[in-house]
Amino acid sequence: MFEELLKENCFAEDPVKRAAAAAKLEELYGCEISALEMAPDVLFAHHARGCTIIAAKICQGAVIYQNVTIGSNLKYNQETHSWENVGNPVIGQKVIIADGAKILGPVIVGDNSVVAAGAIVTKNIPANSLVYGVNQIKPKDPKYDYVYRPEMIATTEIIQACHQLIAQYNREN
Repeated sequence: MFEELLKENCFAEDPVKRAAAAAKLEELYGCEISALEMAPDVLFAHHARGCTIIAAKICQGAVIYQNVTIGSNLKYNQETHSWENVGNPVIGQKVIIADGAKILGPVIVGDNSVVAAGAIVTKNIPANSLVYGVNQIKPKDPKYDYVYRPEMIATTEIIQACHQLIAQYNREN
């Protein structure tokens, strides 16, 4: 159902259908998704639960995890009586945005970058970067894919690793 609602919310020509789908996404999944331009293959992990996505553009192959915020960071200058820092983020191709990340303002996240869990981004990020903390940027190690791959690890392997961690904890405590 999420995929159908997402399609209608983001791509339906009829504004009434779009609005109805948006309301249903918020009701069922606690998310809001809006972009001036969005590639149809953008993936939302965990049905975008808790996400507020207000972007200028989200490019092909982007993956967005739960509790992510993408939006404006504008401010009103009371002396000049004008808005500043106007615009929403552009998310480049094959960008991965991990759990709880915040991308705010008229910024560009370059292609093939990863925004780490909990990161806060308020400035442009070059392509092929790993962003963590608050605007901390380092080159992404090309020998690793981070967080997401189309061919994901088997659930049984994850469970086995968890059992090993539990055993380690039990031995140490």
